[in-house]
Amino acid sequence: MGIAADIAGDWEAALAALEWQVEAGVDEVIGDGPVNRYELAAEVKKAPAAVQPVVAVAAADPVAVAKAAALAAGTLEELRAALAGFEQCELKKGARNTVFADGSYGARVLVLGEAPGADEDREGRPFVGRAGQLLDKMFAAIGLSRTSPDPAAALYITNVMPWRPPGNRDPEPAEIAMMLPFVERHIALMNPEFIVVMGNTPLFALTGTKGILRARGNWVQALGKPVLPC
Repeated sequence: MGIAADIAGDWEAALAALEWQVEAGVDEVIGDGPVNRYELAAEVKKAPAAVQPVVAVAAADPVAVAKAAALAAGTLEELRAALAGFEQCELKKGARNTVFADGSYGARVLVLGEAPGADEDREGRPFVGRAGQLLDKMFAAIGLSRTSPDPAAALYITNVMPWRPPGNRDPEPAEIAMMLPFVERHIALMNPEFIVVMGNTPLFALTGTKGILRARGNWVQALGKPVLPC
């Protein structure tokens, strides 16, 4: 910092030193005396607020964004695209795929699960792992299948969460709230005769209650539809 003082009598050396500092990126002169930055901060506080107005920008409410996107979808394909374009849920960043649905359009029975697991995240379809294979066998025993072309014998399967939570943890209430507008629109567009909810998360999403062990096998109502918790 004392370069100029040491070489004040040597003009060429001073010029060379200045050129070196410019090349090094020095863009302001440091004073000889210390500066009390706390005093400067106090002076800034005293300055009129009108000098540089601060505009507060409110963060978009993710539930409101989800509602607008879901309501704008007039078809299942439009809803799929709206869900794929929804960026407010952090789970999406860690997922391989957006798991939308599987099964036949017009099916009498809609199965609503919780969230994709590792197999579902990898394949991009709900209920394809061991639990999904068991589910298929259970419904096949009563003549229902996700691959049936007959709406009377068809299943349609989707989840509350389209993205896999890390470590297969339970979805958080805020995450469920974000996805609920999409779920409700999904059900409205499908218009099934019956809804089967698989687990606590879809039970809570549709009815606001938990306790799947107490609720299972007992019909309830949600969204104007008969709902069977399993």
